[in-house]
Amino acid sequence: MHEVPPWLWAAFAVTVGVALAVDLLANRRAHVIGLREAAVWSGVWVGLAVVFGASVFLVVGPTAGVEYTTAWLLEKSLSVDNLFVFALIFGYFQVPREYQHRVLFLGVLGALVFRGLFLAAGVAVVNRFTVVMFVFAAVLFYSSYKILTKEGDSVDPGRSIAVRLLRKVVPVRDDYAGNRFFLRENGRLVATPLLAVVTAVEGADLIFAIDSVPAVLGVSSDIFIVYTSNAFAILGLRALYFLLADLLDRFHQLSKGLALILALIGVKLALQASHEIISTGVPEVPSLVGLAVIVVVLATSVVLSVVRPAPSGADEAPSGRKP
Repeated sequence: MHEVPPWLWAAFAVTVGVALAVDLLANRRAHVIGLREAAVWSGVWVGLAVVFGASVFLVVGPTAGVEYTTAWLLEKSLSVDNLFVFALIFGYFQVPREYQHRVLFLGVLGALVFRGLFLAAGVAVVNRFTVVMFVFAAVLFYSSYKILTKEGDSVDPGRSIAVRLLRKVVPVRDDYAGNRFFLRENGRLVATPLLAVVTAVEGADLIFAIDSVPAVLGVSSDIFIVYTSNAFAILGLRALYFLLADLLDRFHQLSKGLALILALIGVKLALQASHEIISTGVPEVPSLVGLAVIVVVLATSVVLSVVRPAPSGADEAPSGRKP
């Protein structure tokens, strides 16, 4: 565990709170997010993440700085794969483009809360029961297999568990009513499809956490490192979606790169657990090596996607992890 001064936690909380408030005020009116606006906001979120990473490096130490950078880059790369699922959900529910930002904004708020809970629980379990790292490694190996085999491609977003539970609690009308989530019809409260979309996105993030939490715990078991890196990766997800929405199909090799990264993080977890439980003679993977591998694999996946475009009409795009 790293020695993190309380003021750095406070600085993180203030930065996130102010950034969310500014984003909300800037987009308080429903409108279509254009490429230029998405690029500006993506630059803002990446810039904040980089500046915070530099602060971690200077204040907490080089090791913590490398771990934060590795974890942030890992979560950022996994979030790109998640964009395909968001596109699937928006397409299924035919969400007007001007309402998509609000859906993703609420999805981010939910993700910040649930990821925090999952990560806190994961850190507590790993620090108390090291053997569970073998289980997390197995989860990552299976996730890698699912991505490579595109298992679950035919899943219907409208029949996800989260959406089905919502329909049991409140009736959901067929038509949108602006950016409203509820309205009254014939004296009863009904939900609009927009609430079903938010529910589907939140449900999808819970599924994403099955991969993301073990993966980031393979980088660090320090709650400050894993949560702040996750938070900054999640915060930039909305702008990244609008920036890449029309380009997603071009990154058809990304799924293979992400599968390889998850498998390698699984190996790192297994080696670390073996080092602590079985024998100190078992080598561990240094943090810098893990960071270098992620950078190389991601860069190679993007370059190959550009150099070798998918055949016209081929279903080569990364399918993501469906809810």
